[in-house]
Amino acid sequence: MNSRDLRLPYFFAVLNAVIIGMSFLFAKLALEYTGPLDTLTFRFAASFLVMSVPVAFGWVKLEYRGKPLYKVLLLATMYPLAFFTLQAFGLQHATSAEGGILYAFTPVVTMIVASVFLKEATTFLQKLSIFLSVFGVVFIFVMKGSRIDLSNLTGISLLLLTCVAFAGYTVLARSLSKQFRPAEITYLMLGIGFAVFLAISFTVHAAAGTLQLFFTPLSSGTFVLSILFLGIGSSLVTALLANYILSKMEASKMSVFTNLSTIVSIAAGAIFLGEEVTVYHLIGSVMIIAGVIGTNRLGQKPTAEKMLKAERADV
Repeated sequence: MNSRDLRLPYFFAVLNAVIIGMSFLFAKLALEYTGPLDTLTFRFAASFLVMSVPVAFGWVKLEYRGKPLYKVLLLATMYPLAFFTLQAFGLQHATSAEGGILYAFTPVVTMIVASVFLKEATTFLQKLSIFLSVFGVVFIFVMKGSRIDLSNLTGISLLLLTCVAFAGYTVLARSLSKQFRPAEITYLMLGIGFAVFLAISFTVHAAAGTLQLFFTPLSSGTFVLSILFLGIGSSLVTALLANYILSKMEASKMSVFTNLSTIVSIAAGAIFLGEEVTVYHLIGSVMIIAGVIGTNRLGQKPTAEKMLKAERADV
């Protein structure tokens, strides 16, 4: 696929990072009204119910007959189930700064997993670009005074596993894009996430005798607005975008865009929360952007033989 054909996937990848970056702000707002588990339940309820409307009216066609649904179940197990569960428990034993630093290594893990399972090859310059992007994120957090406390081994281990879970999702979604349309993958992911998080949340409330408090946060307009953004924007739209991007772009190239969300988070914090933007924020942001561009522009040039094979495969 030439660079002109990739313009839309590139745009969607940047948009995806922008939405994810903004989601941290809305997640902070939502967590002021209820815990992480209930927030996830409402989040995936909103995303699944909204997508169910066009599906019910036939505006979005889904065809699962004869397709390997067990692979999508495995996909949903990695993301959203494992990713958000590991993240929630990991942050109970570690700081959000440690989470941000460790999450930045997701593109590196994805590159390794993609090379093993998808046989995706990256050039030396692409590898350097990925590490430059990661270093940009780490540089920002370290300059803010954040560090990884090795005594929090439980939290660090769980947060590292979130990288593995997201990398596994990225690679498997890339593979499944040949058998499923993006909407088909997304709808099952959201439905499974909603059903599982709802069951767990209700079980926890029932055991604690607090079922009557489950719907209390919905009385807040701020909470509802936050959930709508997290559910529709940061779950439904990003899932659709990611699954579309992975049908057009290598997993290793797509994953490095996630680090752009750090830049968006900085900008959102400055605009909406009045947080200070310093020189090291700008330096780290330049590293991240350079790493993303390098990863996507410094790959191997397709030879005439490879282009001919690709054209034959498309026929």
